[in-house]
Amino acid sequence: MKIYGDIQSGNCYKIKLLVELLGLSYEWIPVNILADETQTADFLAKNPNGKVPVLELDDGRCLSESNAILNYLAEGTLYLPDDSFARAKVLEWQFFEQYSHEPFIAVARFINKYLGMPEDRKADFESKQAGGHKALQVMERQLSKTDFLVGDRMTTADITLYGYTHVADEGGFDLAQYPAIEAWIKRIQQLPGYVGMS
Repeated sequence: MKIYGDIQSGNCYKIKLLVELLGLSYEWIPVNILADETQTADFLAKNPNGKVPVLELDDGRCLSESNAILNYLAEGTLYLPDDSFARAKVLEWQFFEQYSHEPFIAVARFINKYLGMPEDRKADFESKQAGGHKALQVMERQLSKTDFLVGDRMTTADITLYGYTHVADEGGFDLAQYPAIEAWIKRIQQLPGYVGMS
């Protein structure tokens, strides 16, 4: 299978992290989003929404949206619970990531890391800080009670939120005030097969 992505993107890195943890064979195809490589006819044929990541299976079928890809790849593994309530809790965290976490933490990071904090985006960057801290506080409360977001073992919920949380400092978010999140990051980084964002 092929994975099209930008490794510095948390949404793409999530996929790389899971396939490495699972020991799956894949080909990583770098895509430069700043050079509009997601807008070519070839890429749009794989994902009409023109975004990475994209998973292309051996039979040519394609899947986009990072959390959909994660759950597809994790099917039948310990990373995706069989129990219907536990699985719904995984989805709950994944929706939380897309609507309450990523729009603040990932966007602030993009403005700072990808764009280099241009003057005309500073106000936008500052406007993301409160929402990002609110999301981190929600995670901190849960991780103060459990080792992982859904109980005592890692699931795709953790991989989903790890993607941008572990580099939140690049968006101006100091994780030192979130000790449970910092401990969770260390637990994930100690897993066999772990790879960093590089």
